[in-house]
Amino acid sequence: MKRKATGNTNVIQQAFKGLDAAAVDMLRGFARKRSFPPNTIICAEGDQADGMYVITAGKVVISRNMEGHDQEFVLGMLGPGGYFGQLALLTDEPRAATVTTIMQTEALEITKSEFEQVFSASPAMARSLLQNMIQTLRETDQRAIEDLEARNTELAKAYEELEAAQADKIARAGLEAQMEVAAKAQRSLLPLSLPTVAGFQFAAQFEPAKHIGGDFYNVYQLHDGRVSMVVADVSDKGAHAALFMAVTRTLFLTLSHYLDDPVEVARAVHHGLLEASNYDMFVTALYGVLDPQTGQFRYVRAGHDEPILVRKNGEASFLGGRGRFLGLWPDFEPVFDEQQVTLESGDCLALYSDGVTDMRGPQGDTFGRERLRDLVKSIRMYDAERIAKSIYNGVQTHRGGVDAFDDFTLVIVKAL
Repeated sequence: MKRKATGNTNVIQQAFKGLDAAAVDMLRGFARKRSFPPNTIICAEGDQADGMYVITAGKVVISRNMEGHDQEFVLGMLGPGGYFGQLALLTDEPRAATVTTIMQTEALEITKSEFEQVFSASPAMARSLLQNMIQTLRETDQRAIEDLEARNTELAKAYEELEAAQADKIARAGLEAQMEVAAKAQRSLLPLSLPTVAGFQFAAQFEPAKHIGGDFYNVYQLHDGRVSMVVADVSDKGAHAALFMAVTRTLFLTLSHYLDDPVEVARAVHHGLLEASNYDMFVTALYGVLDPQTGQFRYVRAGHDEPILVRKNGEASFLGGRGRFLGLWPDFEPVFDEQQVTLESGDCLALYSDGVTDMRGPQGDTFGRERLRDLVKSIRMYDAERIAKSIYNGVQTHRGGVDAFDDFTLVIVKAL
């Protein structure tokens, strides 16, 4: 019989609140005691993941690389009772962050294969553990948000100074440089590349109206092969909107790994924003999941612009669906309607923010959603990348040098 690790019951109960005695005993039986000296990397960003760790003593720092910077961005710290690497138990994705000890640290290790035994032996316990893992993810995200908020306090001040120092070219140049650094951090939250999926092509175009925008998008493949997509727009611009956008992105990314139903994801993001932020802001979003095997796209509109579907034969339509914006009015529970559409070979789907259709030209006229629909229809035979670039170029030509007052965000899905 496998010898149980001793002295681990309390820390497992502290980490995974709500588990019954049998569940705690099973996890305690699986756990292996590990010891790490100071300044030891337990998990490295990008490494293949195969297990999780529960800290029993000591402390670790969680960090990740930021595009365009030599230094790592610190997401937070964990002490006794905290745990990390939990996504490795559910997906085969590489490590998303680096975890380094800052003192002598003791931890319990649970491998992915052992966790799968837990699922087989006790599905009820596994569901309970997942709920605790989601809560811990939110708490970890909140710590990262607090750190980001502290950094953005100085950023917001710099932005105000930039607006007030228009006449002083030297001061403005210095502040512009600071804002460009912030813009790079903002862009680092957007995907560096889009997934490669048999039978489909994905492409995107993004350009903020100011250095820091309130739009974001993401396209990522889930562990079961489906593709999750989100295009969202925060109700404001600037540093606060960027922070609110970061919170929203984290919630969508996290919850999509645990909830299959787009309506449940939208509702959970709404409640997560209410809990995580005191800003008087809201988010409109289009969130959906594509099954590459069937071509079925299930989505929900949370006050966002209607997607455009152009069939191979040229038939074009705006996809409807009812739903309210996210993150405001806690006393009024939002209602969402899930919509479904099947993409067939040659079809093109365009997801976009209102910064595309509301882009104004020199005469004050907007680009408009009908013009966008007609443009997509006329270039539907191109590949996804060419369609996205052609739409961007067409909108910029219409703009004619006029300052953009809103972010440009576009995602194209092409069925092959």
